[in-house]
Amino acid sequence: MTLFNIAIILVCVLGISIGQILFKLASPYFPTAISMASLTGFVFNKYLFSALIIYGLATVLWVYALRLVPLSVAYPFMALAFVIVPLLGMLFLNEPFQWRTLLGTGLIISGLLVIVR
Repeated sequence: MTLFNIAIILVCVLGISIGQILFKLASPYFPTAISMASLTGFVFNKYLFSALIIYGLATVLWVYALRLVPLSVAYPFMALAFVIVPLLGMLFLNEPFQWRTLLGTGLIISGLLVIVR
């Protein structure tokens, strides 16, 4: 696998991870009473709208990556989202650090290195 292929896949994973943070930021705006007006307002919420755009772009880029790399090699990189999302959550959402997250991160990265090599 080339460095270019890895870069494309990592951009996809980063996009999905950023999308998760944006979904979390949009969640307080989810309407408690469902109506057409409240749903329309929620759909055009800047966080949700941004997350959907980023997810869409990441999906298109992912399909392109799958033209270049076998799915069995590319897909394990998605596990990096389990590493990136908690880090972004700590940085941007003030979510607490947990030692078991650090341990899990090490295991995920170790597994990915085994698969890629």
